[in-house]
Amino acid sequence: MNNPNRHLPFFAICFLLVAMSAANAREQIRIVGSSTVFPFSAAVAEEFGRTTAFKTPIVESTGSGGGLKLFCSGIGANHPDITNASRRIKETEIEKCGSNGIEAVEVRIGFDGIVFANSKKAQALDITLRQMFLALAKMVPGENGELIANPYKLWSDVDPSLPKEKIEVLGPPPTSGTRDAFAELAIEGGCKTFPQLKAIKKQDKNRYKAICRSIREDGHYVEAGENDNLIVQKLQANPKAFGVFGYSFLEQNSNVIRGSKINGVEPSFDEIAEGGYPVSRSLYFYVKAAHVGVVPGIKQFVDAFLSEDAIGEYGYLSDKGLIPLMDDERELLIEQTQTLKPISVDDLVE
Repeated sequence: MNNPNRHLPFFAICFLLVAMSAANAREQIRIVGSSTVFPFSAAVAEEFGRTTAFKTPIVESTGSGGGLKLFCSGIGANHPDITNASRRIKETEIEKCGSNGIEAVEVRIGFDGIVFANSKKAQALDITLRQMFLALAKMVPGENGELIANPYKLWSDVDPSLPKEKIEVLGPPPTSGTRDAFAELAIEGGCKTFPQLKAIKKQDKNRYKAICRSIREDGHYVEAGENDNLIVQKLQANPKAFGVFGYSFLEQNSNVIRGSKINGVEPSFDEIAEGGYPVSRSLYFYVKAAHVGVVPGIKQFVDAFLSEDAIGEYGYLSDKGLIPLMDDERELLIEQTQTLKPISVDDLVE
């Protein structure tokens, strides 16, 4: 395994060794990151603390982006050992980790759907990705095809078949992996249905992303923080609003909220697992290789998370809404994590 630290000056290597020794002062695993992965990670942490001799890990919900920022900031007792993410690590984040001597080991735990949900007190919605783009994108095509600031105020402005109600969507902030995935899968998914916008990708990829992944900021999309449970509570209080969050929160609150059909497909466990639901994504966590064997229990925690009891087809995380990997995928993942091979920029697929 290539060691990125081999090019560091002697004083930097000494600093890393001191920092790693400092990590030994902490005997409890510290985990940060995604609010979507949080309930899964917290459940494994609780079971891990209950059934092993190790202390129960501390799990914090900071958002995927916020968690990776903390994770990549340094090595030692003051920095987290693991970060959860509801989207894959970015090239810039790998580079940030590398600049601080950090090797991140990627662990994919399963799948999740991003739901567009509302209160059961209101009517169900069947919406297409194209309609979603028109309702929530910052810039949309005007009558002559030119890009204009989103003018739509009501759902019926987007399409007469939709409710004659104000567009009001509660969702996560830019630091959230759910927000990133929603922008990529739903907003960009709808953007691609316009040939003139899809064509921009070949000409100017940055401009294409700016158009096809930017969410409006005029009050129709409301950033509701990293607490998905709070969004659920607000939907109960305001039946006319919709919320964006992970499938697991729909599963846990199915008595009071429902998921909208997207492109005619329900956000169900089976549809997400089989790839039929159009707004689904992989879930991950990242392990700081330098802390393994220094902070007690990290390797054992990873093994517990990847066990059949946890993420197998009938594991306890399935009851919380996690869509599991296939058995052969999970077995391959277990083999890969034994080597603690760090992820590199070359491993990322566009």
